[in-house]
Amino acid sequence: MPTTTEILLELVDPDGRTIGTAEKLSAHQGEGRLHRAFSVFLFDAEGRLLLQQRALGKYHSPGVWSNTCCGHPYPAEPPFVAAARRTAEELGAAPVLLREAGTVTYDLPDEASGLVEKEFNHLFVGIADPAAQRPDPEEVADVRFVTPAELKALQAEKPFSVWFTTVLDASLPTIRATFPTAGW
Repeated sequence: MPTTTEILLELVDPDGRTIGTAEKLSAHQGEGRLHRAFSVFLFDAEGRLLLQQRALGKYHSPGVWSNTCCGHPYPAEPPFVAAARRTAEELGAAPVLLREAGTVTYDLPDEASGLVEKEFNHLFVGIADPAAQRPDPEEVADVRFVTPAELKALQAEKPFSVWFTTVLDASLPTIRATFPTAGW
């Protein structure tokens, strides 16, 4: 696997059109550069959300809780393909179902790391098989399926990624349509 300094991200304009590439770490430094990203929210059959705690060795946001999977497509890689690929790489199992849930753009500084999340983020919602999850310890420290009430309690006691609330809120219409009785 390439190192962080060897990975290129796709830079985009505010409408999500590709305008170039940048090295991954440099796109998150200083004021940041708007780049393409994705966020995945997977649920079990009862509508419980699969959260991941990021591995302590991650360069960005180590040890914090976040959505099921997030990352950056390689240049010219479709976001859907990247989301399915990285979910399988990080969790050891591909989603059973994955559907697009829109996009959201944000510019969020991460005070803990000194990095910035300036992203045009493609959102995906889907279903996971809880028994199939085999997280890669280089990527994921822990996983947990939670109800909305359990998520609220966890957020009160544990640190979460700076992007989590933004991407969750933007995904809620699709989440609610997919799991109407789960209380999201």
